[in-house]
Amino acid sequence: MNNAASPSPDDLSEPSHPFRVANFRYYWVSRLSMTLAQYAMLLIIGWQTYNIARDDGMGIAEASGQLALIGLLQFLPLFILTPFSGLAADRFDRRKLGRLTVLLQLASALVLAWFSWTEEITIPILFSVAVVLGIARGFAGPALSALSPNLVPRAILPTAIALSSISWQVGMIVGPALGGVLYRIAPALPYAGAAILFAISAIALTLIGKVPQPATRKDQRPIGAIVDGLAYVVRNKMVLGAITLDLFAVFLAGATALFPVYARDILQVGEIGLSMLAAAPATGAALTALFFSFRPLESNVGPKMLLAVAIFGVATIVFGLSTSMPLSLAMLFIVGAADMFSVYIRQSLIQLHTPDDKRGRVSSVSLLTISASNEGGDAFSGALAFVIGPVAAVVVGGVGALVTVGLWSRIFPVLRTTKTFDPPEDVLQAGRRN
Repeated sequence: MNNAASPSPDDLSEPSHPFRVANFRYYWVSRLSMTLAQYAMLLIIGWQTYNIARDDGMGIAEASGQLALIGLLQFLPLFILTPFSGLAADRFDRRKLGRLTVLLQLASALVLAWFSWTEEITIPILFSVAVVLGIARGFAGPALSALSPNLVPRAILPTAIALSSISWQVGMIVGPALGGVLYRIAPALPYAGAAILFAISAIALTLIGKVPQPATRKDQRPIGAIVDGLAYVVRNKMVLGAITLDLFAVFLAGATALFPVYARDILQVGEIGLSMLAAAPATGAALTALFFSFRPLESNVGPKMLLAVAIFGVATIVFGLSTSMPLSLAMLFIVGAADMFSVYIRQSLIQLHTPDDKRGRVSSVSLLTISASNEGGDAFSGALAFVIGPVAAVVVGGVGALVTVGLWSRIFPVLRTTKTFDPPEDVLQAGRRN
């Protein structure tokens, strides 16, 4: 038997654990390496931007506004390209598309390494690379998210999602820590290390064997295919509710863009403390994902997702008010754990409730909302910090997340009543036809 061959997602006689599938192991290594590189880079890009702004005489509020622009410049390309990146993930080989995006990020890392090494790094250079990273991530997200369900049997997909989340969260933990330590040695080192990790990610994607491609309608024009994918999201209230819950809650309560402000001017813990702040939520998230990889959730998934988002909001409020490093780290740990709880449920529901021929487009919509909540949220929190101050901005965001939970439980009652991950019969039939 060829271990590199991908099992049919509907064949329940296939391996009982995702790591028994060679293709998934390569996929997991690729995601881990890419995430390590991304978050090492993103942390240092924000740190360099904020410090250049402050050293040039900008005040805290004005320098926070520069962080808002970093988030906005990453989000806008993704927003513009999302309909096309989702279609590309459904029309082209998802492995090859993923490799191209990783190589583009590798080139970006080398550019920043060069300018940091020559001490010619400037805010315009950092902003330009942020745009390129936004384009790369815009195409990488749908392709890699849609690829995952093609690698393992349907029955173990929630476990695969949990393991994939572990690679992402471990990258979020180790990446910023690695970036902070390497930056203290030399400003160019975080970017050089990221370039090596992107190279490993590209090689791992190359090792993935051939996987099933979804059937496509030859008579459907690209615009029609894009509209068809968006229409499916709107029709499926479960998918729409889960996607938009994360969009508004994390958009309002995102505090990561303000970590440099807290590290330098509120908690006064420097770049090592900055790495610790970035790693704390990722640690909570990784441990939660690890738990679900052994003990998959089986009951009351909708109500538990709503509760997790509410806890996320409360912990964000406490973090915003804290002036103690240990308390801040504890609250960020809870923020990460609650967010991962929600992400695990949401991604499982979206993947299992979406036919394979639409997964790329639906994943692109999901990615758009994730980026809107992350990079767009960074822009929002930075702008809000410019207006009312960083502490007030974080607290107001946490309150906004709590309001979102209350509203969404009423607007999308299906979120309150969903008990299991099992998709409806019409989705299963669509998957069998494809």
